[in-house]
Amino acid sequence: MSGPAAADLLERRVVISGVGQSAIGRRVGRSGLQLTLDAILAAVADAGLAIGDIDGLSMFPGGGAANLPGYANGNLYEVQDALGIATRWRQGVVEGMGLPFYGPAMAVATGQARHAVVWRTVKEGSAARDAGGRPAYGSVKPVAEGPLAWLLPIGMLSPVCQVAPFAARYMYEYGVTREQLAWIPVTQRAHAAGNPDAVYRKPLTVEEYLAARMISTPICLYDCDVPVDGATAIVVSAAETAPALRSPVRVEAMAALVEGRPSWDQWEDMGRVGHGAAAAMWARTDLRPGDVDVAELYDGFTIEVVWWLEAMGFCGTGEAGAFVEGGARIALDGELPLNTWGGQLSGGRLHAAFGHTAQAVRQLRGEAGDGQVAGAQVAAVTNVGGYEAGAALLTRW
Repeated sequence: MSGPAAADLLERRVVISGVGQSAIGRRVGRSGLQLTLDAILAAVADAGLAIGDIDGLSMFPGGGAANLPGYANGNLYEVQDALGIATRWRQGVVEGMGLPFYGPAMAVATGQARHAVVWRTVKEGSAARDAGGRPAYGSVKPVAEGPLAWLLPIGMLSPVCQVAPFAARYMYEYGVTREQLAWIPVTQRAHAAGNPDAVYRKPLTVEEYLAARMISTPICLYDCDVPVDGATAIVVSAAETAPALRSPVRVEAMAALVEGRPSWDQWEDMGRVGHGAAAAMWARTDLRPGDVDVAELYDGFTIEVVWWLEAMGFCGTGEAGAFVEGGARIALDGELPLNTWGGQLSGGRLHAAFGHTAQAVRQLRGEAGDGQVAGAQVAAVTNVGGYEAGAALLTRW
């Protein structure tokens, strides 16, 4: 390990003790606050703790009510009041957190909290149905100011429009085809069949993928994550409490790093995204890419999986198309099982690697049901990419 001595890493002072989720679906008849409380209560019980044990609260994003279409967190104060929690530490994060558990881990590692819970709640499924289609981010405040001053005039109101040029450039530069990339959503759809909470469980074929309508060339319908209603909560605890926890998971290494300008349209190298965060993470562990048993890689769009496969060193730059072609390598019994719950492409957009983290924890515990990877000991988790890039390794206790 080229970075700090292992004993000095803040990761060694924390564990992920619990994960919980509310009902998940295209439309769930519960408020954002109700979904949030459902997920938190489930996560605390999953850790083997009681609500009275929680002394840290963190929400993502901060600010409470929806600041983008379908962003539906219960307000930090509402949640604390509803659950009757006495806190020593609280945090409201508006993006920029790198990983869901980054802030809580730092709080617990520095003694500001002993058991901290972080949550993420969305009602994007309901927002899409109510709007008659997936609403663009710019529809909330369609005023030409700040970044929107450059995006509104050309109709670039959705992340798909901002990321599509990256996919086009990558495919042009490395000769990767849609036929190759199709195997990411196709394989993840097969994995979703084992996840009873997944939105889409019917098998998807390469032919169906290629025939799907374009959203923003070369990104088609099946390259996009699925808007849903649902909440995910994660409990981070002091490592010294592990003997009293139900089934803790170690945080082996984590890092978040922005290596370019913090905006998609000004990113300097469209063929390389996330490499800085991945390198910073690998510098904090003696484990290597070949040690990873399961990869839960952020998949807001298919191209983001491509970024992380290469940034994390699972294949070389420009080699992701060949790596995923045919689906064998990324299948449940392959060399790198990928997004074993169906990911956001089939399981639903739970956002910011919350769903990915929950699945990684279940894999390491052996609690992933029909999607379980036999003998999983090391799981990789990544979040977004670009100016929100975060990467972590979780390991079995």
